[in-house]
Amino acid sequence: MGKNIKELNPALVWNFFHDLTQIPRPSKKEERVADYITRFGKEKGLVTIVDNVGNVIIKKPATKGMEGRKTVLLQGHLDMVPQKNSDKSHDFENDPIEAYVDGDWVCARGTTLGADNGIGVAAALAVLAAEDLAHGPVEALFTVDEESGMTGAFGLEPGKLDADIMLNMDSEDEGELYVGCAGGLDANISFSYNEMPVPADYSAFRLSVKGLKGGHSGLDIGMGRGNANKLLFRFLRNAVTEHEALLANVDGGGLRNAIPREASAIIVIPASMEKSIVESARTFLDIYRLEFSAVEPDLILEVKKNGLPGTVIYPGTTERLVKAVIACPNGVIRMSNSMPGLVESSTNLASVKSANGVIEIKCLMRSSVDSSRDEIAAMMESLFSLAGANIKFDGAYPGWKPNPDSGILEIMKNVYKALYGRIPEVKAIHAGLECGIIGGAYPKLDMISFGPTIKYPHSPDERVDILSVEKFWSFLVETLKNIPEK
Repeated sequence: MGKNIKELNPALVWNFFHDLTQIPRPSKKEERVADYITRFGKEKGLVTIVDNVGNVIIKKPATKGMEGRKTVLLQGHLDMVPQKNSDKSHDFENDPIEAYVDGDWVCARGTTLGADNGIGVAAALAVLAAEDLAHGPVEALFTVDEESGMTGAFGLEPGKLDADIMLNMDSEDEGELYVGCAGGLDANISFSYNEMPVPADYSAFRLSVKGLKGGHSGLDIGMGRGNANKLLFRFLRNAVTEHEALLANVDGGGLRNAIPREASAIIVIPASMEKSIVESARTFLDIYRLEFSAVEPDLILEVKKNGLPGTVIYPGTTERLVKAVIACPNGVIRMSNSMPGLVESSTNLASVKSANGVIEIKCLMRSSVDSSRDEIAAMMESLFSLAGANIKFDGAYPGWKPNPDSGILEIMKNVYKALYGRIPEVKAIHAGLECGIIGGAYPKLDMISFGPTIKYPHSPDERVDILSVEKFWSFLVETLKNIPEK
C-alpha cells in the first residue's frame, strides 16, 4: 500500500476523499465543501440542485440498458465532527486535515479524520464520476449539519427526489447492514451564578481529567468508557466537602455527540490544605484507574498550582451544580429486549462550561423507543429543576423503524454473499442516522445503511480500514448492477 492516500484503491474514492480532507467542513460551516460538490456536478453536466437549507442534490442518468431500473439515492452528509487533542494546534474552519496511511489504516494527526462521513460522500462522488459502472438512474443527496442538529435532513423538501431506494453510506462496520436507528433529543441546562472575591490565604489549583478515549456518543456509549465531566465532578465533590474548595470556573467536554475526553476546573482552597488535596488526587486517580483499567489505560487526573482567579462562584450555586452533575444520568440506560446486544436508550453528559455568570450543561439523549427517550427527558427535567436550573429540550429527531419487507435488504444480502461468501449481519444502530428524518419526507423509500469500517469516530483517534473501503466500494458497485426493474 502506498504512503499517500491518493495511491490507495479504489483510486477514485480515495482521490475524492483526499479532496475532502483539504476542505474545512465542521458542522454549520459546509459552504466551501458544498461549493466543491456543486461545481463538480455542473462540470460533469449533471442536474445539480442546492436547496433552501444548503443540501446538494445531483442526478445522473442510467447507463445504457439500465434505464428501466428503480432509481437509487446515494446519501451522505458533508459535515464532520471537529475534535482535536489539547496539544494540537488546528483551526477546523481554515486548516486541512492531515491524513496519512498507518499500516492498514488511514488516520489523522491529532484531529478527527472526517471519514465519518467523508468516505460515504467520496463513494457517491465516485459513482457520479465513473464512466465504467453499470447502474440505473442515480441521485445523490449530500446533506448539511448532520452532526450537530440534522438540519439538512429536517429541511429536505418533498418533491426534490425521484428515488425508490436509498443507500445511506454513514454506517461504520463493513459487512453489516443497518435497518434501524435511534432517535434523539438535546437537553440544554443552565445555572445562573453570582461571584464573590477570593478569601484571604487561599491557594488556586487547576483540576484536569484527560487521556480518555472519548468517542461517538451513540456507537461507543456501550463500551463503558470514562466521561471526563463525571470523573471531574466526582473529585470536585471531594474537593468541596473535604478541602473547602470554592469553584472559579469549569470547562468540560464539548460536542453533544462526542463522549467527553477532557475536563478541567479552577478551584481555590485554604492554603493549609494544599498537601491534602494533592494526596486526595492521587487516591482518586488510583480509584479511577482501577475502575477503568480495561478501557481507559491512559486516564490522567492532575491537580496543579494555578494563579489566583479574581473571583469565585458563590458556594450555594457550586453545591447545587456539583450535586446535580453527580446525579445526572449518563451512559447506557437500557439495553434492547428485541435485539440482543443493542443499546436501546442512553444519555451523554457532553458539556459543562461556565462563563459570564452562566453555567451551561449540554446532554444528548438517544433511544430507539420514543417513550423511553421522553422518560429520560422527564428524569433530567425533574433533577435539574430541583437543583434550581433552567432546562429546555430541542433538536428532537425520530428513530428509523426496521422494515421487515425491505426489498433492497434481500438484494444486498444476496449480493454480499455472492461477493464474499457469507450473509452480512443485519442490525439496528444506537446512533442517529438521517434515514428516519428523510423517510418522513419520502415515506415510500426503501432504505439501507452501510459503510466501511471506521474506528473511534468523533475522536482524534478516528481511523478507517483501507481494505474495508475496497470491499465497501465493490459491494456498492455490485448492488447498483442488481437493482430491479421498476
